[in-house]
Amino acid sequence: MGWKTYDQAITDATVRIGTGSVAQELVSKEEKKIATLRKVLNVMCVHVKIDGYNIVVPVVNQLQSLAHLAREAITRLDDSGVETSMEYDQCYFKKFHRDEFYIMKPSDIIKDVLNDGDMIEIVARKTKRKEHLKARSDIDSPESSSSSGSTAVIHSDDLTINIDGNSLDMDSLILLGKGEVKLTLTLETIDKLKATRATVEDIVERGIVRYGINTGFGLLSKVLIEKEKLVELQYNVIRSHCAGVGETLSLEAIRRMFALRINVLAKAYSGCSPDMVEHMVAMFNSSCLPLIPAQGTVGASGDLAPLAHLAQGIIGEGEMWSPKTGWGSAVEVLAANNLAPYELKAKDGISLINGTQFICAVGSEALDRAKNCLRTSVVITCIILDILEGHVDALDERVHKIRPHSGQNRVAATMRALCHNAKYPSEIYEECEKHDVQDPYTIRCMPQVAGITLDTINFVEGIFQTEFNSATDNPLVLGVDSSESGVKADIISAGNFHGEYPAKALDYLTIGVHELGNMSERRLERLCNPSCSNLPAFLVESPGVNSGFMIPHCTSAALVSENKTLCFPSSADTQTTSAGKEDHVSMGGWSARKALKVVENLENVLAIELLAACQALEFKRPHRTTEPLEQVYALVRSKVPSFVKDRAFTADIQNVQRMIAENQVWEVVAKYLDSDPLFG
Repeated sequence: MGWKTYDQAITDATVRIGTGSVAQELVSKEEKKIATLRKVLNVMCVHVKIDGYNIVVPVVNQLQSLAHLAREAITRLDDSGVETSMEYDQCYFKKFHRDEFYIMKPSDIIKDVLNDGDMIEIVARKTKRKEHLKARSDIDSPESSSSSGSTAVIHSDDLTINIDGNSLDMDSLILLGKGEVKLTLTLETIDKLKATRATVEDIVERGIVRYGINTGFGLLSKVLIEKEKLVELQYNVIRSHCAGVGETLSLEAIRRMFALRINVLAKAYSGCSPDMVEHMVAMFNSSCLPLIPAQGTVGASGDLAPLAHLAQGIIGEGEMWSPKTGWGSAVEVLAANNLAPYELKAKDGISLINGTQFICAVGSEALDRAKNCLRTSVVITCIILDILEGHVDALDERVHKIRPHSGQNRVAATMRALCHNAKYPSEIYEECEKHDVQDPYTIRCMPQVAGITLDTINFVEGIFQTEFNSATDNPLVLGVDSSESGVKADIISAGNFHGEYPAKALDYLTIGVHELGNMSERRLERLCNPSCSNLPAFLVESPGVNSGFMIPHCTSAALVSENKTLCFPSSADTQTTSAGKEDHVSMGGWSARKALKVVENLENVLAIELLAACQALEFKRPHRTTEPLEQVYALVRSKVPSFVKDRAFTADIQNVQRMIAENQVWEVVAKYLDSDPLFG
C-alpha cells in the first residue's frame, strides 16, 4: 500500500502549521477514524518539521527510504499553501530523542531508523564545505597523496576521504562528524602500517623489553609482562581505563573523535595491527559509534578515559549506536551492521587510548561555531550602527591601515561593505541627524575588539590543523623509514600525547569569543534604554502594559556573566596522577567542553541581540537600512514575527540561535560581498 492509497482511505490529514508563536492547528474531524486505521493498517505516523512548520505524515510502506518520507512531507506542505524551497534529495534528517538528535541520510530505510511517533527535522544540506572538497578533488589524485602532503584526497563521486594521517583539515572533520563523508585508507598508508607493525612483532618475538608492549603502564611500567599475557594486557588497559562519567558526547562529536583517532593511527607511528585500523574504518563508515562519557580526561597521558570508551566499542563491549539499531550493546550493534568485535594483538590496546582526540573532537566544534558567531556579531553591529545613528567614519580604511593588525582590518573592511556606502546606501543613515560626534565603544571599536577575536580563531585553527595530523601516541615506533637519519627501527616512550597545545589554544579561544558577548550585551542595553536609543522603552509599543525586551536583556546579562566565570583558563591548573609518574597534565578536556559551552551561550546572546535589532529597525520605518542588512531582517522575520505585544521569547530565541549556529545570517549577506573578507 502506498501514499496515494492511504490518502484515499483518509481524506483529511492532521497538519500543524506554525512559525514561532503564531500557529494554527488543522485537526481532522476524522481523528478517531485515523487512529483506528493506524491500528488496522499497521500505519505509523512521523512528526516532520520543515522550515519551522510541523506536519504529521502517515507511513504505510516502512521499507521506503527517508527521501520518500521527505517528498511526501514537502508535498503535504505545498498542498497546505505553504511554499518551501526544500528539495527532498538535497537534505539530511535529524531525529530527536530526549536532549540529543541523531543525523540520518535520505537513503536510510524508514523501518531501520524510525518508530511510530518519532519527531524528525528535514534540514537543507549545506553545500559549501562539500563544494570545497569537490574543488580539491579536481586537483588532487590518489597518486599525488604522500606522507608529506598537505591536503587530503577527496573522491567527488561519493565524497570519500583518503585518510593518511597528514592532511585532515577542519572542513573535512566537520563533514565527517555529520556523517556526510566516508573514510578509506590509501595503499601507501596500509603499507606503512604493515612496516611499523613488523617492528612491533619483531620486538615481541625477541622478547625485547619496551613500554606498552610487554610492560605495565604508568607507575607500573617497571613490571615486565609474560609473553602469554601480552594480549590480556591490551584488553585490560582498555577495560581499566573506561572510567568516564557525565553526559554522553553527541554523535557528531563521537564521529569526529573516531575519525581523528583513525587519522593518528594512519600516520603509522603506533605499531598497531593494520587490520585493526581497517576494522575501525568499517565501523566508522557504518556509523557504529561507541558511547563516550564527556568527563574523565585530564588531557595527559592523552584523553585516556574517553579514548578507552571508544576502544571498548571496537572490542565489542559497552554500549553503541548505529542508524540501523539506535542504542544497544556493542556486540549486537556490530552484528546488525555485519561487523564483529575486533580481537586485539600485542600493543593494539594502548595504541587506541593515547592522544588528544577528545580535546580536538569537542574543541573543533567550538572553533567552527565560533567562526559563525564572529560573522554574525559583525553583521549585527552594522545594523545597530544604523539604528543608533552612528558614524561610518571610524571604519575609514586609512584609520585601520595605520594599525595594521590583520583581524582589525578584515573586520573594518566587512563593516564598510555592509554599512552605508555608495553601492548599498542606507535611507536610515541618510535621513538621521547625528547628535553625537562619537559612537560608543561597542560600535566604534568593533574592528579592534572583534579583530583580535578573529586573529585568535585563526591562530587556534592553525594549532588544531597541526594537532589533527600529529602522532600523539605513546610509545612511538620510529626509524622504520630509512630516511629517518638512518636510525634503526625502535620504540620510544615520549610525551606527544600531552594536551597542552590544544588546551591552551582553546582557553585563548574562550576568552576571545567571550568578548563578543560582552559587546553584544552592552549594545542590547543601549537599544532597550530609551535615553540611549530614542526608541520606545524595551522596543515595544505601549511599554508598561508590555515589558518587551526587558527580560531577554536579563537573559543576555546572565549568559555573559556565566561566560566570564568560564573564561578562567583550565590549562592553568594541573593535578598529579598515576602515583606521581604523570606529574603535570593539561586539563584540556575541560578546556574543550567549556569553550563549547561559552560558544553555545554566545549564540543565544547574539540571538537576543539580533531579535532586538530587527525589532528596532521597525521603529525606523519607512526608512530602510542597506540591502544586505535588510536581507538579514527578512531572514529573521521568515521565522519570527514582530513583537506587537508581549509573548514568550524562548522559542524565538532558539530559532535565531539555530540560524547563527548554521551560519544562515552570514550566508544571507555573503552574496553581496565579492569574497569572504573575514576568513577568505
